[in-house]
Amino acid sequence: MLGFGLSIEPQLWALLFTMVRVGAAFVAAPVFGAVSIPLPVRITLSGAIAVLALTAAHVPVPEEIFALSTFLSVAGEALIGLALGFILQIAFAAPMVASEAIGISMGIGFATTIDAQHGASTPALGNFLSILLTLLFLSVDGHLVLVELIVRSYTMLPPGAWLAPAQLMNIALFGGYAFLAGLLLALPVGFLLLCLNVVVGMLSRSAPALNLFAVGLPASLFVGVIALLVAMPAMGDYMLVIIREGLEATQRLVLG
Repeated sequence: MLGFGLSIEPQLWALLFTMVRVGAAFVAAPVFGAVSIPLPVRITLSGAIAVLALTAAHVPVPEEIFALSTFLSVAGEALIGLALGFILQIAFAAPMVASEAIGISMGIGFATTIDAQHGASTPALGNFLSILLTLLFLSVDGHLVLVELIVRSYTMLPPGAWLAPAQLMNIALFGGYAFLAGLLLALPVGFLLLCLNVVVGMLSRSAPALNLFAVGLPASLFVGVIALLVAMPAMGDYMLVIIREGLEATQRLVLG
């Protein structure tokens, strides 16, 4: 019997309290937070990971459920969980930045499709790169590393703790990495398309009667597809670097 008058086992309240951080991390994190994953599956996964966290660290149960301190503790747990998942979400935004840079140069920026991760309309090339990044993330067991970091966070950031201003600043500064990684990911194809546009511009100046749109757009599409095919191994290697940087940033948040 708990002090707030409910005949519920303390272990159940500890489980629900632990699920707040885990569930918030899964809502913000890629793969786990995809709209295609049903809500009952997310709740089941959050409960299963919460059980692991309970066995790894001692989670104190709030004595009064409607006290102000309890609401503050729940808010702190949700903030930590959202921060853990949001860092990886920043890294997963790099393919969208790369697709915008490549798609505009190729002339296929208008081609869109439905992203299964977010359920919104996104560039087709960006959706392809996001799927590739997700498959690489799963192939290197990135989802298992994320689960391990969530469980370890209960030891380094115990319930009731709040993120320091320096940690929040690091998350904000890491947001610039999405633009840097996106530009570096698009660099091989983008540089080749830039060179092609320079050549097409010189041809249009030397032959004003030449129809620039009739020649430039097919050439950009052809060269862009060939460049994507050739540069895909290098882009895949850099996607692994993006995954590693995202996991390392998450680990720095947990370890302080």
